[in-house]
Amino acid sequence: MAVAGVSALALLTAACSGDSADPSTSAGASGSASAGAAGGSIVVNGCTPENPLIASNTGETCGGNVLDTITSKLVHYNTDTAQPEMDIAESIETEDNQNFTVKIKADYKFDDGTPVTSDSFVKAWNYASYGPNGQGGSYFFTPIEGFADLQCTGEGDDPCAGAGKPKAEEMTGLKVVDPTTFTIKTTEKVSNLPVRLGYTAFAPQPEAFFADPEAFGKKPVGAGPFKFDSWTEGQSIVVVKNPDYSGAYPAKLDKIDFKIYQDTDAAYNELLAGQLDVLNAIPVSALIDDKYKTDLGERTSQRETGVIQYVGINPKADPSLANPEIRRAISMAIDREAINKAIFNGTRVSAAGWVSPVVDGFQENVCGESCVFDAAKAKAALDAAGGYTGKLTLTYNGDGDHKAWTEATCNSIKAALSIECTATPKVDFKTFLTDLGEEKIKGMFRMGWVMDYPSIENFLAPIYTAGADSNYFAYDNPAFGKALQEAAAAPSLDEANAKYQEAEKVISADFPTIPMYYGKATMGFSEKVGDFKITPFGNPDYASMTAKS
Repeated sequence: MAVAGVSALALLTAACSGDSADPSTSAGASGSASAGAAGGSIVVNGCTPENPLIASNTGETCGGNVLDTITSKLVHYNTDTAQPEMDIAESIETEDNQNFTVKIKADYKFDDGTPVTSDSFVKAWNYASYGPNGQGGSYFFTPIEGFADLQCTGEGDDPCAGAGKPKAEEMTGLKVVDPTTFTIKTTEKVSNLPVRLGYTAFAPQPEAFFADPEAFGKKPVGAGPFKFDSWTEGQSIVVVKNPDYSGAYPAKLDKIDFKIYQDTDAAYNELLAGQLDVLNAIPVSALIDDKYKTDLGERTSQRETGVIQYVGINPKADPSLANPEIRRAISMAIDREAINKAIFNGTRVSAAGWVSPVVDGFQENVCGESCVFDAAKAKAALDAAGGYTGKLTLTYNGDGDHKAWTEATCNSIKAALSIECTATPKVDFKTFLTDLGEEKIKGMFRMGWVMDYPSIENFLAPIYTAGADSNYFAYDNPAFGKALQEAAAAPSLDEANAKYQEAEKVISADFPTIPMYYGKATMGFSEKVGDFKITPFGNPDYASMTAKS
């Protein structure tokens, strides 16, 4: 899932197992938040979703953070370890990693009172996969048998223009057995399919969705611990406790107001003034000299997260950067450590690859010297690649507190390579992603990724597979795709991870993006908040959060 902000992501040095402390603790540097009581309401910082709130068409954190509170999936990720646990599913069984039988709990309901059934999943997944519906999350259903027959290509607003309708409207790999049982058949073996099924795109949908998807996106119905209440464009999205929630992770709060901010510093000032209760991104200005610790005392929390920040390039939009050796030279010209010290007060750890250290399969230093600052080597590499003529831009979303570090990155490139470089903002994350999707952004652009599910595969396939929704780099290498296919079909996790590591090495050779930093979340909260936890995905655990009277 593409992530809007970077300022809270003070980054990771080792996998979760390397720290004996509870990684989800509500403790700040010197203490912990005291427990609150059930009930009450809080205000948290939010941002403008790219699209209406439809699970299969939300691939960014602004909408995803809201949907996570109002949806339940087959699988729930443990808030301490990220390990998958059964939620709506009673069981997910397979003997060959290709044919899966899913049994769901009989008493699960949506917040409109209708039951969650096998049809709720099968119909939702077929809708998400059907090409004319234009769902951004359709990629996640690619492994299911028959997915290809639901696709079409064309020009203009109609995805089927000039290409005719898809061959089918339903995937052959999905079958309803009875109201609480359905089967999944994949085209090839997929060893980690059950792990994936807790991601937002796999959420079930009630019958109300299929009756009017457009209206539903403005007022969604889910089966989560909270339910949707209201959306005031540009101001806030409100969710309230779902009194009829069926699962094992009920909400303790009565209400959450996601207040939309265009500026992280403004949100921080409102936190200090008691007008905001949770800020999931400490701004750069408050990191300097640990100002946020002085301001907030014990009302801060940190933990390692499955996040990576990088600089992207789309050579289709900007052919001047098509040569990977030029991109490699630019990477060597970025003094990540100096930027970390000057801008982030030492709270970042430079990335040396394209996969977060928190997941199994992480490999050390796959990027090698290409991710190590060396001005002389960078200049020599640029000259060997034929040099670069023109000016560079580094585009960022203005609502994510990226101005200081992107300007510092440009200055580092300028000093090392004598190339003019300018950091350029877009008004907000929604506009930024829209322009990326329409290939309007030339030069470089900042980007971040927070894992959808805890797997090395999730840092590779959704971002770099040809045609994937988050592949903003026009990247397409058959060798990469082959390695992913072989990994998915591997009979064991270790063998799968070895193949995924091969895929990452293909990425390293092609250098479609420039790794910058790994992730740790640093958050602040008000005196009103109790029982504060951060999930491995870098989000507050809203279901377990309480408010003090």
